[in-house]
Amino acid sequence: MAAYLGRRILSAALMLVIVTAITFAVFFLVPRFAGQTNTQLAAQYIGRDPSPEALATVERNLGFNQPLWRQYTQFLHGVVAGRTFRFGPEASHCAAPCFGYSFKTHQPVWPQVSARIPVTLSLVIGASVIWLVVGVTAGVVSALKHGSLIDRLTMAIALIGISLPVFFTALISLALFSYRWPIFANLHYVPFSDNPLMWAKNLVLPWLTLAFLYTALYARLTRASMLETMDEDYIRTARAKGLTERRVVVRHGFRASLTPILTLFGLDVGLLLGGAVLVETAFSLPGLGQYVVQAISENDLPKIMAVTLLGAFFIVIANLVVDILYTALDPRVRYR
Repeated sequence: MAAYLGRRILSAALMLVIVTAITFAVFFLVPRFAGQTNTQLAAQYIGRDPSPEALATVERNLGFNQPLWRQYTQFLHGVVAGRTFRFGPEASHCAAPCFGYSFKTHQPVWPQVSARIPVTLSLVIGASVIWLVVGVTAGVVSALKHGSLIDRLTMAIALIGISLPVFFTALISLALFSYRWPIFANLHYVPFSDNPLMWAKNLVLPWLTLAFLYTALYARLTRASMLETMDEDYIRTARAKGLTERRVVVRHGFRASLTPILTLFGLDVGLLLGGAVLVETAFSLPGLGQYVVQAISENDLPKIMAVTLLGAFFIVIANLVVDILYTALDPRVRYR
């Protein structure tokens, strides 16, 4: 068990290093192929019509004139241990994790990002609980009632949920439940520490909107997995031994069918933690998704890189947690 966990943690750490290298190459190496120069990159940090001397100073102080491998090691060191920048005569220390300074505001990126993480975290955790509980339950019931009216109705709703784009569902939800029938009027994010009740009330509609798509997906996946599992030989053997149907379904069928669901859940949660862009934009939630949309519109490279790396970090960590949970579902995994 310890060896299995050690391998998984080591591979996750190595994957994070690889992800940072690829991300850095996408933002700093690929543009070189399109003709971008170090001077053009340095110009993002100063005002309009800069003098050649000012451009040369910024380029030198930020290290843009150094080889790319050197710039990458400095960037990695900044993420892990912090970094010192020079925008003028005085040095400015950027504490770890340092993702640089915004092109527009010249403020450290990480404090802005960290302030928005609770918003995205609140949205994703609430929605994931809803879609996991409702979707998996609906899928199990649909599989056990295969061919019945309940099965057909559940799959019809699931098909609608998968077919509707999430931004369309968000706009319809706002039009109906916030404007036409002001059940959730004046939606805005309230921190959990300020008022837990208002925190939940203002997130119910975004939760349901985001969960609707994933509930449909998980219902279909659970149904297909359960139907396949319940036809296995060991299920017939368990029934032949006289086990109750509930024990056969829960202990043998459902547990075996959880593996693909758990895999997909880890990917979805990790991906959404990097920014539920459409839902946050539709409901004006000040999370990472809205933040990165604004950064893209402003062409603010450090902000985009920070959210990209943070999203990759969440995905890698979510997959690490899934690998660990596999050992509880299937003890054979720990010996691989």
